[in-house]
Amino acid sequence: MDLEYFKEWVLKEFGIDLKAYKPTQLHRRILSLMSRVGVNSVEEYIELLKKDREQRQRFLDFITINVSEFFRNPEMFDDLKDKIKIELLPKNKSLKIWSAACSIGAEPYSIAMILDELAPAKRHTILATDIDSTILERAKRGEYSESEIKNVEKKRLERYFNKQEDKYIINNKIKNMVTFKKHDLILDRYDTDFDLIVCRNVVIYFNGDVKDKIYKKFSESLNKDGLLFVGATESIYNYKDFGFDKASTFIYRKI
Repeated sequence: MDLEYFKEWVLKEFGIDLKAYKPTQLHRRILSLMSRVGVNSVEEYIELLKKDREQRQRFLDFITINVSEFFRNPEMFDDLKDKIKIELLPKNKSLKIWSAACSIGAEPYSIAMILDELAPAKRHTILATDIDSTILERAKRGEYSESEIKNVEKKRLERYFNKQEDKYIINNKIKNMVTFKKHDLILDRYDTDFDLIVCRNVVIYFNGDVKDKIYKKFSESLNKDGLLFVGATESIYNYKDFGFDKASTFIYRKI
């Protein structure tokens, strides 16, 4: 399989730099996709992606790892809520937050609910970004299945969602707290002056050099004492290199 040729085509066609991904995992993911659709070569797969819109979307979803749910690892979100309440809100009239690689929007909407509970009178800014335009459109609609809201407490479910048939729809108050935008963590410029950056279960798929660049840019994007919240499968072992200390197991503070 000519993976290098495929990487170059994907960069040109989709603007996604697959060189940043761990090669073994990437190879396995692409081979798995090819076998599912019954193609035997990279050339064949490229031709399929050129002409079949559904397969293009399937490829993008598979590569950009669109798996998410509300309050994923609830105990970690409880910890984050405490840090927002104790560390961030007393020092800031309003918070500027970035949910990076936000997928279907469950993460930024979870944070919006926390902010509404802790400081409803304040006007906070939540930027939610992802590389996948289609998934961002879905996030903006704010419609979710039962499995995606399984960690939402009953009280929050009643307060923040409207049920229509088998869908749970976020109410406008929470929806209006979040701004969605297309952004590539590897290729695009990062905004600055964030009090909190949330990026969970995404950076683990990248190789070491790219990981380090992303963590460095996250650090540069945070205000002093700003927090970086990562996923349950992630640990930044060299966090001091990026100007962080540990606020808790999965939360880092910029010093």
